[in-house]
Amino acid sequence: MLPPGKPLSRFKVLDLSRVRAGPTCVRQLADWGADVIKIEAPPDGKEGLGGDRDNSDFQNLHRNKRSLTLNLKAEEGREIFYKLVADADVVVENYRPDVKNRLGADYETLAKINERIILVSISGFGQDGPYGNRAGFDQIAQGMGGLMSITGAPGEGPMRVGIPVADLCAGMFAAQGTMLALLEREVSGKGQWVRTSLLEAMVQMLDFQAARFLKEGEVPGQAGNDHPTNIPTGVFPTSDGHINIAVAGGVMFERCCDALGHPEWNDDPLFSTSAARSKNRVQMNKVISEVTRTNTSEHWIELLNDVGCPAGPINSMDQVFADPQVQHLEMSVDVDHPRLGTFGVVNQAIKMSRTPSEVRTATPDQGEHTDSVLRELGYDESTIKRFHENGVV
Repeated sequence: MLPPGKPLSRFKVLDLSRVRAGPTCVRQLADWGADVIKIEAPPDGKEGLGGDRDNSDFQNLHRNKRSLTLNLKAEEGREIFYKLVADADVVVENYRPDVKNRLGADYETLAKINERIILVSISGFGQDGPYGNRAGFDQIAQGMGGLMSITGAPGEGPMRVGIPVADLCAGMFAAQGTMLALLEREVSGKGQWVRTSLLEAMVQMLDFQAARFLKEGEVPGQAGNDHPTNIPTGVFPTSDGHINIAVAGGVMFERCCDALGHPEWNDDPLFSTSAARSKNRVQMNKVISEVTRTNTSEHWIELLNDVGCPAGPINSMDQVFADPQVQHLEMSVDVDHPRLGTFGVVNQAIKMSRTPSEVRTATPDQGEHTDSVLRELGYDESTIKRFHENGVV
């Protein structure tokens, strides 16, 4: 069923996750070949936390999985789950911390069934502590983790990022943690509990901004489109739009000045050093803007890149996927859905020469593989029918 030679094709993953952070983690595993069984509650006529199943977001998140409906609150449902755990490698969940204990999906319980099992838990704020049982949400984590305080223009108030970056980063860290645990298991023979949260992911992603505070005690603020330290780096107007220019260091600044036709800026006391440019960023940006608005975006992008000064367009979404370099990198890949037809989903950013990722199957319908998974576990047709009739699956 799964293609041979994929990096994770020998692993089976049970996906209990919902919404975004957990599914982001599992998508990484599925795209690289893992056998993923998405365990969902039986249909109840209500819209789930994942939203409309046929929308672009859901279809992008849940490709390469099989879907099993299972009532984990029913005793027989838990028995089926535990049979799956006995032969699985990884379980991924992003319930609130107390929920998995009530469902019997905590690490202590699962490890008694299979000592090699790896439980991956993604929460809003951690598995314990003062906020341990709070429900997590991306924008809340963006605010608590400091990102919104350094995003946006000075004086305009906090600003969220345009993607659910806390969810996505938590999911990516969880996938990394999963593979670390699988690697360690090859030595110890034992599984373990892997944990991360939206808040932890957001704090780690602050990176050099956090380091400025931890080492120098400096509390960074909003810098708008300017880089916090490397000036001039920002957005500049052109005759037909805007471009980004990024300058780091004296040599690159010299090239930028020459390309813009103003080599004298190199000797101007206002701009001659990195510290001076940072202090006088408003003046620096003003004189550059007066030059860049005299010609087109394409003109300046080609001219600046030709001399080794990074510059690029500010693309809308349609322009992103029309960009020849994005197309060359194959960042969109088609998937064939039996009901919805053929459409594009976002491809993996990692490329591997021998064992590439692959979008093999579209997102399954709810419970599409319930009967086939139960047959794999050894249940006969009469038992499977009874499970359906009793609301177990």
